[in-house]
Amino acid sequence: MLAVALAVLVLLVGTEAFFSWLAVLNVRHGAAAVDRNAEWFDDRLDVDDTDELLGYQRATTGSGQLQGWVGLALVVVVLYSGLFADAVAAVESLGLGTIPSGVVFFLGVVVAFQLSSIPFDLFDTFVVEEIFGFNEQTPRLWLRDQVVGLVVTLVIVGLLSAAVMAVVATFSDLWWVGVWALFVAFSLAMMVIYPRVIAPLFNDFEPVEEGELYDAVTDTFDRAGFTCDGIYVMDASRRSGHSNAYFVGFGAAKRVVLFDTLVEQMDTDEIQSVLAHELAHWKKAHIWKQVAGTALRMGVVLFVASQLVTGPWLYEAFGLGSDGPVYAGLALAALVLQPLLRLTSPIENRLSLAHEREADAFAVEVMGDGEPMVGALCRLASENLSNPFPHPLYETFHYTHPPIPERVRAIRAHDGSDDANEAAAASAD
Repeated sequence: MLAVALAVLVLLVGTEAFFSWLAVLNVRHGAAAVDRNAEWFDDRLDVDDTDELLGYQRATTGSGQLQGWVGLALVVVVLYSGLFADAVAAVESLGLGTIPSGVVFFLGVVVAFQLSSIPFDLFDTFVVEEIFGFNEQTPRLWLRDQVVGLVVTLVIVGLLSAAVMAVVATFSDLWWVGVWALFVAFSLAMMVIYPRVIAPLFNDFEPVEEGELYDAVTDTFDRAGFTCDGIYVMDASRRSGHSNAYFVGFGAAKRVVLFDTLVEQMDTDEIQSVLAHELAHWKKAHIWKQVAGTALRMGVVLFVASQLVTGPWLYEAFGLGSDGPVYAGLALAALVLQPLLRLTSPIENRLSLAHEREADAFAVEVMGDGEPMVGALCRLASENLSNPFPHPLYETFHYTHPPIPERVRAIRAHDGSDDANEAAAASAD
């Protein structure tokens, strides 16, 4: 069983090392690309100091890598020092039974991960984001978010883990099919529950009222041939200067959410183009296609997990004997599969990339002009200090949206226009 333990260690460390290499490669590539495309920056992005943009990229990358490696070190220590086996033994000693024991174990894992992430979240919020002018949170609001987030997570994980353990106990060898059905049902339920119940615990959502923004929204809906009462402005500025928009939900629960920072930063026609882009995700059935793609991927993952859980070697490799409790097997299987999910992320990304390109094209058609969408994308990149020139390999593994220059080129091509600066940017990628 030493070989199994060593293989798991190589998989965990090797995957983290690969993604660290990608991150370093991306930072270096971005710095060189910014120099090569100075004219494009001057023409498209309202960034006074590209050194600030590159500094933000280096800071966020460095912080993310530190958290990744420290987290991995903690996992390795817990697994290979025997602490994992001791924790399982402690839960089993309570004599609670299979389902309650699984719930207690997974709730303990959630608390452990939450506590270990606190120093990094504090650093990201009050150091990195503060230095670059994005942080708007007070320590009190940050603490409230941590407590509320932990409570919500514990409730969800408690209910889910109880349901999963019940399915495993009921369906024996075919438990993965039952858990897959549970996952699909949970995903659909969260599309309704999240916007209605969870998101309002953290932010205020005000429906768009009479005025210039309301008229712009109504006009966009008419052009898109779309009906939806759920257009909200979210008070994102309470926490951050970053701006964004998103579409969530289905049926009567569907809604488009615009960050108040986005509304403040963009012109009316740019807001309309962003709204049209978000509407496309429903109009073109992207939501359902994404759900189907995720369900398919999760089905494969759960089948592989079932093979790992039913064999004795994973339990024996980490000191649990040949018949350890199934919840421990599930945790170990998740640990093994997580690197594999990261390494296969380009497969899932391809679907999202196609949807984003289609949504951009739809926004151009609705607006009758590509320039509002181009302006919106460039303003988002400027305001968020996003480097528009990722390394192609880094992009493959991390990007669910095409890079800004690529999106601008595609929009202008769809609009029937041309731009030499976009052609120059293309040569740098």
